[in-house]
Amino acid sequence: MNKNEKFVITINRELGSGGRTVGRKLAEKLGVAFYDKAVVKALGEKYGFSVDEIEKLKGESHGKWIDIKRVVDGVLKTDRIFQVNAGEEVAQDTTDEMFRTETELLKAIAEEESCVVAGRSGFHVFRDHPNHLSILIQASMPFRVKRIMRKQNISEDEARKTIEKVDQMRENYVKEYTNTSRYDTRNYDLVISMDHLSEDAAAEAIIEFINRMSL
Repeated sequence: MNKNEKFVITINRELGSGGRTVGRKLAEKLGVAFYDKAVVKALGEKYGFSVDEIEKLKGESHGKWIDIKRVVDGVLKTDRIFQVNAGEEVAQDTTDEMFRTETELLKAIAEEESCVVAGRSGFHVFRDHPNHLSILIQASMPFRVKRIMRKQNISEDEARKTIEKVDQMRENYVKEYTNTSRYDTRNYDLVISMDHLSEDAAAEAIIEFINRMSL
């Protein structure tokens, strides 16, 4: 990947690994936009996009994209994160049309700017992108359980059950819409374990990896 040209970095992550935070910090360090489920959902709620509307949008002036960026900035400033126990994590009623719309929206955004995308099966959506880096962020179960206990103020048993449930939901989602496994490391250029890394250190490690790729 060449960071001096328009690029897309996709981050798939295990719940409780800190992958979303790594993605956000990475985007900040690179000076590019960060997109995840919360942002894509907010865009869909505001604009009610369909695949056809996105195709039309690609041909319009950049003014519309400025409006979209305002929505994104608003989501990030309020740190609007949908909680896993609220039922939003890989919604079970996802339809083929919803998946296609999200895919086309992300592709349209990537045509306009460099960005970091967390989740949303980004590794598959951008698999043919000419300047794409695919990353998997993972961690051991004890690490993930501790982090979820702290973040959501729940018991160890509740944290473990939440992780197991979300792991299965995400795997089912990925298999249904990409015909592959999210755990297949062949889908990624880089796999990082967070057990002994801070989010900042992980982001810096990714940047170092990118710099070495560009040599």
